Amino acid sequence: MMCIPSRTSPVIVLFSLLLISCGEESSAPVIHPEVNVVNATQMDVPVFSEFVGQTYGQEDIQIIPRVEGWITGIHFKEGDAVKKGQLLYTIDDLPVRSKVDAAAGEVARAETMVANKKADLDRVEPLAAMNALSKRDLDAARAAYDAALAELSVAEAGLETANIELGYTHITSPIDGVIGISKVLTGDYVGKGTLGGAINTVSSLGGMRVRFPVSETDILGFQRRAKEDTALRAARKEVQLLLSDGSPYPQAGHLDLADRSVDPSTGSILIQAVFPNEARSLRPGQSVKVRIRTDQVDNAVMVPQRAVNQLQNVYNVYLLDDSNKVVVTPVKVGARVGENWVIEEGLQAGQKVALIGNALIDPKVAVIPKPLEWDYAKSSGN
Repeated sequence: MMCIPSRTSPVIVLFSLLLISCGEESSAPVIHPEVNVVNATQMDVPVFSEFVGQTYGQEDIQIIPRVEGWITGIHFKEGDAVKKGQLLYTIDDLPVRSKVDAAAGEVARAETMVANKKADLDRVEPLAAMNALSKRDLDAARAAYDAALAELSVAEAGLETANIELGYTHITSPIDGVIGISKVLTGDYVGKGTLGGAINTVSSLGGMRVRFPVSETDILGFQRRAKEDTALRAARKEVQLLLSDGSPYPQAGHLDLADRSVDPSTGSILIQAVFPNEARSLRPGQSVKVRIRTDQVDNAVMVPQRAVNQLQNVYNVYLLDDSNKVVVTPVKVGARVGENWVIEEGLQAGQKVALIGNALIDPKVAVIPKPLEWDYAKSSGN
């Protein structure tokens, strides 16, 4: 048995370890990662635009007192349904009743004056007929009687006005609807007219109005495309509603009207759509989105949005070649349609696109494709 000198042992051992380590690296297996793969598709794609809007009742009637005074009674439950003509508020009517009594006294005085002047006229007329009194006396008696009748008419009008004002102390619902939370309580003093402000609102919820601004540029584009495509013009009449949590409202609505002018401060036009609301699930003041079909892309090539990698203004997809290797391919993107993206350039229908997200994959290493069934129609929101 040969002995190795002790001074050379560390060098030989280190060299041996390096040889073993190199052998292990050269024999390490190549890992082929699994990736989800979808096929790019081609189809006619309707393009929808979404606009932020607000809901309003079919009718939103503000309750504004027409006389001033103290609230003496509230005769409804806040948030409940009310009927047209139902009593809502009562206002202290003592000052108005004093006006009614004063006006009634004026009517009585005027009626007495009419009776006196009529009696004078009745005495003068036969005497004037016998030439016992002059025609001038007859004319004066008739004029006095006519003046008394006119004063009576004024007094009766004053009494009617006072009675109308007395009726204003009882505030009733102008429509069938739902009443809101009262802004006043029993004992509060309310003003007259708009200076005092609204004390409540009654809303009819049979059909809900949704108002949303659309930019002047968008309006012009919609009008131009609608002239070129009659089918698009017909489809645009039906609109969809998205609630604040993103869920769709189950019933479709229709465009109702547009404001007469462009708002110069925002450059937009206010549009109104109407939606049925038989279930009373919509309430005035909700923040919603209106979804309208505004265009259509024919024979569009599409992939899922998560198949597109965006870095600033550069968009790429990861194609699989015949060797199942990932090839980074720049593309030009178009409109987003639901969960999909229209690809205008750089991709053809049928090509395989890998969904790798932010994973790092060696382009020199083949991957194991896992086909993913992707429902383009459903994910487009159609």
